[in-house]
Amino acid sequence: MSKDVYILAIESSCDETAAAVVCNGRTVCSNIIFSQIELHKLYGGVVPEIASRKHIEKINPVIKEALKEAGLHLQDMDAIAVTYGPGLVGALLVGVAEAKAIAYAAGKPLVGVHHIEGHIAANYIEHPDLEPPFMCLVVSGGHTHLVKVLDYDCFEIVGRTRDDAAGEAFDKVARAIGLGYPGGPKIDKLAREGNPEAIAFPRAKVEGNEYDFSFSGLKSAVLNYLNQCEMKQIEVNRADVAASFQYAVVDVLTAHAIKAVKEMGWDKLAVAGGVAANSFLREHLKKACEREGLHLYYPSPVFCTDNAAMIGAAGYYAYIKGARSGLDLNAVPNLKIGER
Repeated sequence: MSKDVYILAIESSCDETAAAVVCNGRTVCSNIIFSQIELHKLYGGVVPEIASRKHIEKINPVIKEALKEAGLHLQDMDAIAVTYGPGLVGALLVGVAEAKAIAYAAGKPLVGVHHIEGHIAANYIEHPDLEPPFMCLVVSGGHTHLVKVLDYDCFEIVGRTRDDAAGEAFDKVARAIGLGYPGGPKIDKLAREGNPEAIAFPRAKVEGNEYDFSFSGLKSAVLNYLNQCEMKQIEVNRADVAASFQYAVVDVLTAHAIKAVKEMGWDKLAVAGGVAANSFLREHLKKACEREGLHLYYPSPVFCTDNAAMIGAAGYYAYIKGARSGLDLNAVPNLKIGER
């Protein structure tokens, strides 16, 4: 396309109210995020009703700030992109309703975006050389997938978690060792002080698909270890527990991802999702990719957690391929990847 394409993107799937302006799918003109983490810390996790109410309060100011920071007006936008699933239904509805209202009032095309496809697209923002096909390891609080990215709008899941997502396991273990919410960043920080080989936590293998994941047993093993220490009155080294647990998760994620890329005969592996910000995962994957002669891609931490720039990137590629959503677009909390 000869003309620059500007997308106003909206993301409200969980506890971040976000808006961004993205040009041609790769250039971020603005990326505004209002995080509710401090609010939900009081409850040890996200409270859906509170999240929805806060989205309603913040969504208009966040969109106005995104346009202002980009130095553009609503009339300059070519389309409005919005996350419509998966996520918390009440939170999603706020963003979807806002996007539909703006699209209708401004006479702009509306493009519904899958949240996980947005996470994958975050890699395009900082890696201009990255183009499909490639393998993507998606790791977040609600999802752990190995995805073949065959084209910008064509995805095939080759592996998924059978129970807890990696990020969910991080949160539960963090709570068990008294770190609080959000668990991922806190375990990442504490683990740097511990020995990752201090405790031999299990690595699960899933019957039926060698690329599937299971973290429920690992979580239970950590809880059993903590209970045994309490019963035997053994002092728990929290840093060692955090490091050993993190190593068990990262070891499995890395092994599955590397094997899947090699089996496809590709040389590109991308990482996406909130857990992609984990420093140990990045280091472990980097070393493994260097050994195997693979190219590793991952976004900056700000584009790993929920943000609207990634929705703008995914929205752009959907828009130029002709994808349009009607004003009957609805929130789909359990939306599967690849569905439209």
